[in-house]
Amino acid sequence: MTTTPQPKTPRRSREPGHRRKFLVVVDDTPECDRAIYYAARRAAGTQGGLVLLGVLELEGVAQQWLGVADLMRAEAHEEMEARLQKFVARARQVAGITPEMVIKEGSPAEAIARVIAEDPDIAILVLAAGVGKEGPGPLVTVLAAGHAARFPVPITIVPGVLTDAELDAIA
Repeated sequence: MTTTPQPKTPRRSREPGHRRKFLVVVDDTPECDRAIYYAARRAAGTQGGLVLLGVLELEGVAQQWLGVADLMRAEAHEEMEARLQKFVARARQVAGITPEMVIKEGSPAEAIARVIAEDPDIAILVLAAGVGKEGPGPLVTVLAAGHAARFPVPITIVPGVLTDAELDAIA
């Protein structure tokens, strides 16, 4: 069975009244800070914007009673908003910019695709590769497995071992 590709939203970041935005997925991995640092510095250096995406994988919530499911969803949103706020402060600190915050539910690949489709100014997805024995990290692994080919924007993968000074030199 062949799937028909979904129509892509044309990127508009180079048109008048638009600006290029970098998208970073916020998670609880140590390398997440490297992606945010790099993307914030690149966005500031190119007069672009930064979008921080928090993904809530809420499988199992739908099986709960309605009141319990609503409470679980609300708590997950509050926790994600607090995590995003921490990285908004980090982006302000390192680059003097205030990122946009977006929270989506679903799988990371689906959430990323939805955010890119909804915002035609997003021009680059920035991820950071993990440095542990587990491999490059869950998001890089998932996207490398074929989801990345469907995104209408390039993906930059920042090595998780780079220091602030090394990132400054390339951002």
